[in-house]
Amino acid sequence: MADTATKTAEEFRAEAPLQDAAVYLKQISGEMRLIRQQLTEVVSYIRDAESEVPERLRRFGNYFHDIHHIKFTYEDVGQKPPQHLLDELMRLDDRYRQILKALNSEGGPLEKVRRDMASDPENRWDHTRQLQFKKSGL
Repeated sequence: MADTATKTAEEFRAEAPLQDAAVYLKQISGEMRLIRQQLTEVVSYIRDAESEVPERLRRFGNYFHDIHHIKFTYEDVGQKPPQHLLDELMRLDDRYRQILKALNSEGGPLEKVRRDMASDPENRWDHTRQLQFKKSGL
């Protein structure tokens, strides 16, 4: 017989007497309720975070940062970054402008945040001005 500290779940189940199905259903119901409550809490945290920065923009920013970091990795060791990496950075530059333009458009998520920020009289910066999306000189 194994020590209780080293028993597996299967060994405990093998020794435990079978109970009525209602007992198991009640246990399952309690576990499902707990899972639902915890999932609701997680979803509320996600929605709260997305109210400031949409997940799409956050993920794009992470990818853009990763590619930018790879470019610097080449430069740190004195090598010229490969052309395909520079091409991807140019694509990301244009795509970032497009995403920002869409998210800052009338009624967009970032426009709503900027409008809310503009109402704070203690702001250090002017959040009422519109972002200018001009073609880069590069």
